Amino acid sequence: MKVEDLLLELRETVEDAKVVPLTGGKCLVDVDSLKELLDDIEDTLPQEVRQAKAIVADRQKIISDAKVEAESIIRTAEDKKKSLVTQNEIVRQAQAEANEIITDAKLKSRDMRKAVNDYVDEMLRQADEMLTSQVNEIKKTRQNIKASQRPAAQVKVQKPETNE
Repeated sequence: MKVEDLLLELRETVEDAKVVPLTGGKCLVDVDSLKELLDDIEDTLPQEVRQAKAIVADRQKIISDAKVEAESIIRTAEDKKKSLVTQNEIVRQAQAEANEIITDAKLKSRDMRKAVNDYVDEMLRQADEMLTSQVNEIKKTRQNIKASQRPAAQVKVQKPETNE
């Protein structure tokens, strides 16, 4: 039996006790029955106390295990957070480096285009000067040819003088 049941039985025994007249409400109870109930309560009580202590110990173990598991979950979450922050930082750095590479490539491309344009312009200038020089040379040669043709046309044929 449980302690609660035994206490209920004790209460019923006291309530069923006969009131002794002229004693101011004092009752007459069966002492042997009361002693037997008290002995049963004493026998049952340590067992229930042990069970209660075991339940309290289990409760403490469950709470302790829950705390350990909660701390483990928190550590795992913090590690994951650090990992994500690190990955995010790596991505940010990679994007910054990519932007820097793109900017550098654009600058180099612009510089190379300018250098190529300057080179081509210089080559064309030299070709222009060379062709202009050759055209001038051709013009002089033509003028010389024309000039050499004019005196021949203007020269009259003279007869050789004879002493005749």
